[in-house]
Amino acid sequence: MQHPAELKVHQYIEEVRTGKASVSEKTINQITDDVRAALVRQFVDKKSREFSLRMSNAGRPYCQLWFEKNRPEEATTMSSNFLMNMMIGDIVEAVFKGLLTEAGVVYSNGEKVTLKVDGYEVQGTPDLSIDGAVDDVKSASDWSYRNKFVDYDTLASNDSFGYVAQLAGYARAMDVKAGGWWVINKAKGEFKYVPATGLDVDTEVQKIGEKASALQENKFTRCYAPVEETYRGKPTGNLVLDKECGWCSYRYACWDNLEERPSLVSRAEHPPMVPYVKIKKD
Repeated sequence: MQHPAELKVHQYIEEVRTGKASVSEKTINQITDDVRAALVRQFVDKKSREFSLRMSNAGRPYCQLWFEKNRPEEATTMSSNFLMNMMIGDIVEAVFKGLLTEAGVVYSNGEKVTLKVDGYEVQGTPDLSIDGAVDDVKSASDWSYRNKFVDYDTLASNDSFGYVAQLAGYARAMDVKAGGWWVINKAKGEFKYVPATGLDVDTEVQKIGEKASALQENKFTRCYAPVEETYRGKPTGNLVLDKECGWCSYRYACWDNLEERPSLVSRAEHPPMVPYVKIKKD
């Protein structure tokens, strides 16, 4: 079922396409202000800040948070296009919020909130709220749009960036319902609403509290064990990183024997790169 606001935005875009509507000067200024704030955030205000558990990172694996707190200098270097990719996402999100405004969708912009859990405080700023439910706006690659942001269960089963915990934290801090995610395909311009149907706010907030306590104790613990590599359904004797670890900027610091190299078993002309933790000796 589509969100009522989703239908309104589609209708508005069609009216613009056929010349029956245009974007107001007020909304253009709104979008411009949001893009300017993003430019400052991404390209100007890059001062390092002390680590803290925030809504935006509270859903990430504990081991990754431990490295961010204790050994941030050991993160792998971001590719040169990272900031541009982040900026593209910010622009897409700013324009989408402007479309919501022009489509007549009544929403409130998010303001900084604080989640108090187990004696700890976790802060963050939600994107928007509609009809008493808090929503997040996410830009996504074409692959993520089609394969990850399918429904709540699919997203929750592969939530490397902690989007579920982030939304749950906002909902509890604001004492409102967890709505869902507005997702925009950066490659094709498609958009959709993914409702957070099935999200257990109590469970997610409890997990945030447990991470806060663990970070206070500050003992390093790996969240994922290496997995057996298989070829044609049979183990090769090699161990590779769990797929969740592949996204982590601290994978080399965590696994000092890590080797990312072309697959040792693939017969393809251009074998895929594989993160090996242990290679079987002949």
